[in-house]
Amino acid sequence: MNQNLKIDKQLVDILTNFEKSGTIFIKGNRNKIKLFSYNNLTINIKAFKVPNFFNKIIYKYFRDSKAKRSYNFANILIKKGIGTPMPIAFYEEFSFFGLEKSFYVSEHLEFDLMFRDLVDNDNYPNYKVIIKQFAEFCFRLHQNGIEFLDHSPGNTLIKKVGNDEYSFYLVDLNRMKFHDEMSFETRIKNLSRLTSKKKMAEEIAIEYAAASGENEIIVFDSIWKYTSEFQYKFYRKKRIKKRLKFWS
Repeated sequence: MNQNLKIDKQLVDILTNFEKSGTIFIKGNRNKIKLFSYNNLTINIKAFKVPNFFNKIIYKYFRDSKAKRSYNFANILIKKGIGTPMPIAFYEEFSFFGLEKSFYVSEHLEFDLMFRDLVDNDNYPNYKVIIKQFAEFCFRLHQNGIEFLDHSPGNTLIKKVGNDEYSFYLVDLNRMKFHDEMSFETRIKNLSRLTSKKKMAEEIAIEYAAASGENEIIVFDSIWKYTSEFQYKFYRKKRIKKRLKFWS
């Protein structure tokens, strides 16, 4: 057992008994998230899927695990004033062959909606206000040189903090790049996975252009170009997987 961060006994016990206790929050195909009580807090623990043999070695000797990256990136976001659930710890277990188990621990955030809720329902209360503030949040993200590679509808949590005022929090943090300065192309490409709806992409483009001072027509044309490319690749990959599954 290799523990890359000093963690108290209570948290070690929680992690050791992860499968037997806690409350399921999300059970995905690859990862599992559970909620636990810890030091008068509700904490959110993400258990990453055990990597394949090749990646076990990679994560032991050559690259930080997803759990460690999530923890480190969360701390960078906090320092830059970007919202994310408060990081608490990461935890790794290694065998002779490499990484076996890894966990990312954060304070659980009670949120009001995900960005996905706006994608699914353009009649959501205060829809236009939230879109405006979200676009401003994305601009602030990019001004801080943060390229969130998993910038998709399910990875931004939104919390109402006042009348017509919202805060935004990034989750699923293990894939990020940090730049001294982001090019226009990199910024716009980073918005291409948020929605497949042309009208919504236009609304985001208008507000992002207003925040950045860029031409809104150029911003929208660029967002829609990259969105269309992403959607084509996404559904093409899906069709190929479906065919392979059919013939297997």
